[in-house]
This record gives sequence, C-alpha cells and structure tokens, in this order.
Amino acid sequence: MKIRTVTKADVINEISDKTGIDKADVQVTVEAFFSVVKNSMAEGENIYVRGFGSFVNKKRAKKIARNISKNTAIVIDEHYVPSFKPSKIFTEKIKSSKSLK
Repeated sequence: MKIRTVTKADVINEISDKTGIDKADVQVTVEAFFSVVKNSMAEGENIYVRGFGSFVNKKRAKKIARNISKNTAIVIDEHYVPSFKPSKIFTEKIKSSKSLK
C-alpha cells in the first residue's frame, strides 16, 4: 500500500474545487490560518478546533544530553515544542478508514 502525500497546494486546489472560491483567495485564507496558528502558539496560546483537534505547546524539561562526537555533556534548557492532538472524532475517522487497511 502506498500512502499519498498531500501538499499545501493540493489542499488549496481541493478547497477551491469544492467551494468554487478562486484559488488565490483560498491561498490567502489558508496562509492566514497558518499564520494565526504560528503566531498564537509563539505567544503561548493553544488553539482548539472542535471536531478536528488541538494545537498545543508541550513543555520539555531541562535535561543533560551527550555530544557523542566530542564525548561531552551539554545541558538543554527547558523549552516548548508545538504539538497536535487530534480530536476523538478525527481519530475515529482515521481508524475506520478503509483506504488505510
């Protein structure tokens, strides 16, 4: 089974085809959505989209790591990483998908 990769351009084309909205307008909207997500998360805000999922910042604890090429220890301070948690509806749709079986 080969899984197809969908690009942002593919998403824009599909939205344009399904809604009849001009591709340029869809592109501006999609870019604005991603910009809002990035900027909000950079400010420490989480985003919840009912029926789709949550974009959240996860805190990583301070830890000591090894640089194996120099055989030294380095300290990685605590930091945040972006994460996506799909909603229950989203997860169930993927689990019941026939194309993934």
